[in-house]
Amino acid sequence: MNVTMKAAPPAGIDAAEWKVRCDLAALYRLVAHFRMTDFIYTHISARLPGPEHHFLINDYGVMFHEMRASDLVKIDLDGNRVDTPGQTGKRVNQAGFTIHSAIHMARPDLMCVVHTHTAAGIAVAAQEHGLLPISQHALKFYGCLSYHGYEGIALDLDERERIVADLGQNKAMILRNHGLLVGGSSIAEAFLEIYFLERACQAQVAAMSGGAKLVVPPHEVCEHTAGQYRMDAPNRVGHAEMAWQSALRLVDEGASRAIGEYWT
Repeated sequence: MNVTMKAAPPAGIDAAEWKVRCDLAALYRLVAHFRMTDFIYTHISARLPGPEHHFLINDYGVMFHEMRASDLVKIDLDGNRVDTPGQTGKRVNQAGFTIHSAIHMARPDLMCVVHTHTAAGIAVAAQEHGLLPISQHALKFYGCLSYHGYEGIALDLDERERIVADLGQNKAMILRNHGLLVGGSSIAEAFLEIYFLERACQAQVAAMSGGAKLVVPPHEVCEHTAGQYRMDAPNRVGHAEMAWQSALRLVDEGASRAIGEYWT
């Protein structure tokens, strides 16, 4: 059973929204567990079910390791807070809204969007060649990784069009001089995408730090490996869910109860 779903939905929150809130809060804590945070300055968002195009994003200022279902703010695609019991006084970071709303507006297939500023992610984002196909983790993204040029802090809503255009139909993108961005059809898939991309960047930084010449697999091997990942697409949902349930066991019992606390 999903450890984050032990508490019943509070009054005014339906079961579908409650599940997304609990899972998203758990994802924030897992991102903290894997040291992919940057204090309070990155974001994870998730689309809520329904035709309203509402999504959840963090209350600006709450640390990832302490995130609860109640710390997630429901907003619309214009960045307006949607009335939810007990949500007064919560804030949304404007740059986070710009980046995440761009993806949610253009890609209904991506239910969850993760953006990070890790040291390894920023390092690879600053390298002209980008992500190199030197690890099995990196080969997952071979031929399906996008890049977006740095334009400054993402406060200009016009940048949304360029973010979407650069992402195209891919699920992962490196934001030049900035960090990493991934989306998933579920919270579970988004978690696995950012985990693999971050590990690929870590491996690249570590390999390049040794100063030795890197071994790059032949192009046909890279294509073959990427194809193996694509061929596994029909099993991706089940695999992502299996990995997600395993990851949730890293959220200890005390943290699980805290995630499900609503208004305290």
